[in-house]
This record gives sequence, C-alpha cells and structure tokens, in this order.
Amino acid sequence: MNANLVLPFLSSTVMLVFTLLVFQRWLARRKPHFLFWSIGLGMFGAGSFAEAYFAGVGWSPAIFFVWYFFGAVLNAAWIGHGTLMLLFRRRWTVIVTGLLILGSLAALFLMLQVMPRLDASGFTAELPISEQYREIMPPVSEGAVIRLTTPFFNIYGLLTLVGGALWSAWLFLRKLVLPNRVVGNVLIAAGALSIGLASTLTRLGYGGYLYLGELVAALLMFAGFLMAAAPSTEAERSEATASSVSAAA
Repeated sequence: MNANLVLPFLSSTVMLVFTLLVFQRWLARRKPHFLFWSIGLGMFGAGSFAEAYFAGVGWSPAIFFVWYFFGAVLNAAWIGHGTLMLLFRRRWTVIVTGLLILGSLAALFLMLQVMPRLDASGFTAELPISEQYREIMPPVSEGAVIRLTTPFFNIYGLLTLVGGALWSAWLFLRKLVLPNRVVGNVLIAAGALSIGLASTLTRLGYGGYLYLGELVAALLMFAGFLMAAAPSTEAERSEATASSVSAAA
C-alpha cells in the first residue's frame, strides 16, 4: 500500500467534510470568520488531493499549481485570518483583510509567471511531491519569486491560528467556563503546530513526514472544531459572553 497515496487521500477526505461543515455554518450565520475558515480549509484539502493525485496518477502542471499555490502558499494564512476575524472585530481587521487579498493576488501573478518554467522531466510518482518540487521549480534567481512569499503567508497563518486558539482557550480556562472550548482550542492549536513542524522538516529535507503531519493536523483541527462548537448550557453561554465582554473591555 502506497502511503504517499493513502495519507493525502485520507487528509483530503477529512478536510472535505470539515470544509462543508464550516461553509454550512457560514451559510446559516453569515459570519465572515466562517467564510475565511471554509476557504482556507478548502485550500488545505485541495493541496492534499493534489498530493494523492501525484502518487496515484502522475504528473500534471495544473495539479502542481493547485498543490503549491493553495497547499503550500495560501491555506494557512486564510485559515488563520478567519481566527483573527473571530477574535478582533475592529476596523483595522478590514485593512488586514485587504492586505491578505492583495497579497494573494500578487502571489497568483507570481505563480502564473513561474508555471511555464517548470521542469518535470525527473518527476516520479514513487516519491512525495514535497521531496521533488525544488527540482521541478526553478530557483528564485531564475524567476521563481513565488518561493519567497511562502514564509510570510505561513508565519502569519501559524501565528494567528495557534495564537488565537491558545488565547481563546486561556480566556475560557481563566473564567472556568466552557471546558469543551478550552480542549477544542488546544486541539486546534496542536493541529496547526503539527503541520508547521512537518513543513519545517520538509524544508530541511525530510519531506516524507509532510503527509503524516497533514493527516494529524486535519484530524486534530476537525476534532477541535467539533468539540469547541458542541452545544453548551444557557448558563455557560451567558458566562462565556460576560467573559468575552470583560476581556474586550
């Protein structure tokens, strides 16, 4: 059994269910954080599907575009931005949202520029795409400027997602209310950290851990979301609301 096919397929399946659930929340409540979460989670799932495609079918420039642009560049930032919008409903978040969208469009332009310069002559389905993309893409000096953007998007996503989840967990823990949201936010933070660690190992040359890290991240974040979104008693909701108001004051 090919782990390079199975692990990404499992990750993309989990993320598909996760994305549809969050998008359904957005349709029902029209809260912007649900929209950004669903877009970011959809990008995550698309990247995982692309990995499974490479292992099971073979090379495709279009699938590489999906894998790198949505999976490697944008998804963490869009998920993390959803958390930012949940925690800070201020005017300055509109500016940050505009910067994220403009940055994403700039990254799209850079990605389209590099696509004609890809060299997949040495591609093999036996190895994860995460271990081959450096040879497929040209270096920055030869036009792959898109590679310089990934740290900015990923660091922003990691800080907002992990920081936001831990901050939310601390608020509920401090007031001793909604323990399900404390645990749920900790699980979300752990999931984000696991994919961050796997991505770091990939940059250090250990790309074989990326797919396992993605699956662990998908499962932990999904479990955390379900736990944090679980129904609570009316008394707990009132106490949580009071805590949030006090924290924002």
